[in-house]
Amino acid sequence: MTNTPASADYWEPLWAGGRRYRRGSSAEAELLADHLGPGRGRPALDIGTGDGALARRLHRLGYRTTGIDFAPSAVAAARRDRADDGPPWQLMDFAADDLGGLRDPAYAVVACRLVYRWLDDKPAFLDRVRRILAPGGVFWVVTEIAGRRDSGDPSRHLGITAAEAETLTARWSVVRTADLDVLRCYALHP
Repeated sequence: MTNTPASADYWEPLWAGGRRYRRGSSAEAELLADHLGPGRGRPALDIGTGDGALARRLHRLGYRTTGIDFAPSAVAAARRDRADDGPPWQLMDFAADDLGGLRDPAYAVVACRLVYRWLDDKPAFLDRVRRILAPGGVFWVVTEIAGRRDSGDPSRHLGITAAEAETLTARWSVVRTADLDVLRCYALHP
C-alpha cells in the first residue's frame, strides 16, 4: 500500500479522524439539476462519494445512485447519514478495482466531486469512466481550478492546471462548464 493522495492509505486516516470536506452549495445543486435533468430511475455512480452528499443529491433528482469510495471510514460516514430510502454505498477503488464489481454495467451519470485533482493517472481514470458511461450519458466533474485562490491561501495548490483541464475535456463531443468561485463544474458528453 502507498500513502499518496490517490490512495486509501492517505484518505482513510483523515476520514476516520472526522475530517470533512467542502459541502456543495445551492448554486452547485442548481447547476447539477440543470445539466443532468431528472433521473427517472436511470443509474448514476458517484466516484469518491465521501460522506455521500452528492450521491444523495443525485438520488433526490430521481437517479438510481450508487456511491463508491476507497476509504472505509468515508463509506461508513455516508451510511450513517443515509436516509432509509437513500442510495447504497460500496467500498471500491474505481481506479484499480474490477469494474465488474459495480452495481450496473453502464451509467447515465458518472460523477466525481473534488476527486479529479488527486488522481495519479488521469488519462487511465477517464478511460475507465468512458467504459461505464452509457450512450448519451454525462460525466459530471466538480474540481478546483488553479490560480483562483489568493496567493496567501494555504489551499491555493489544490486546483487543477490548464494542462490537467485539457486532459479532462479532451475526447468528449460536448463540454459544458460553469464556474463557482474557485470551482468549475464540467458536464462532459461522449
